[in-house]
Amino acid sequence: MSAATIVLIHGAWLSPASWDRFAQRFEASGYRCLVPAWPFEDRSPEDLRTTPLPQLASVGVKEIVDHLAAQIAPLSDVVLVGHSFGGLFVQQLLDRGLGRAAVAIHPAPGRGVFPDPAAFKASQGVLKVWSFWKKVLTMSRNDFDRFFANGLPDEQRAVEYETQVVPTPGRIFFQAATAPFHRATEVRYDNPTRSPLLLISGSEDRTVPAALVKKTHLRHQGSPAVTELVEFPGRSHYTIREPGWEQVADRAREFWERVI
Repeated sequence: MSAATIVLIHGAWLSPASWDRFAQRFEASGYRCLVPAWPFEDRSPEDLRTTPLPQLASVGVKEIVDHLAAQIAPLSDVVLVGHSFGGLFVQQLLDRGLGRAAVAIHPAPGRGVFPDPAAFKASQGVLKVWSFWKKVLTMSRNDFDRFFANGLPDEQRAVEYETQVVPTPGRIFFQAATAPFHRATEVRYDNPTRSPLLLISGSEDRTVPAALVKKTHLRHQGSPAVTELVEFPGRSHYTIREPGWEQVADRAREFWERVI
C-alpha cells in the first residue's frame, strides 16, 4: 500500500497549502501525495489574496469536481481525502468510480442533508453579501475567529488568517443553499458499488457541526458499502491545522490501510 497516491482536496477559503502538514506526514510514511488546486487557484496563498482572478466567480461545484476528476482519473491506487467542501467533493468523486477509499473531514452537506440553524449562522457572512453567487468572496477575520478556527489558540489565529485564508467563489455557497432545486451537490447515498468512506467530525465545529456530519452518515446507510463515522472531541472546523491535527491524519491513514 506504500505506493498509493493520497489526493488531498482543500475546501472553501483555503488552498492546497493548507494540507502541507498532512502531506508531509503521509509522505514520511511512504505515500505519494497529490494536492490539486481548484480552477484558477493554482497559486500561492499570498498571490491568491492579493490578485484573485475574476474567472473564479464563475466556478461552481461541477466545475471543481470535473477539474479534480480529470487529474485523478489517470492515476491508479488512489485514496481521496477532503476537508469541508473538499469532503463533499470526495463523495462525488467516489460516485464517479474514482478512489479505492475516501476520508471526508468535516464535509459540507450534499443535496438531501439539510443544514441546521448553527450551520446557517456560520454562513451569514456570505449570504448577506448582495449577489454573492456571482462574486469572489473573502472570509472576514471575525468569521474566521468565531466559526472557522474557534479551536485555535488566540495567538495563532492572526498568523493563520494572514497566511492561509484565500478568496473563494460565492457560487458554491449559493449551490449549497439552494441544493433542493438542482443536482450540483448531489451524492448517491445508496450507491452500492462505491469505495469505503470515513466521515470525520469535530465536537466544536461551528461551520459543519458534528450533528450535520451524522446526518450525512445516516444517509449513507442506504448503501451496503463501508461507511464509518468518528467524532473528535474539542475539534473546530480548522481541524487540519489546529493543535492535534496529527491525530486526525493518523485516524484517516488507519482507516484506508484497514479497508483496502
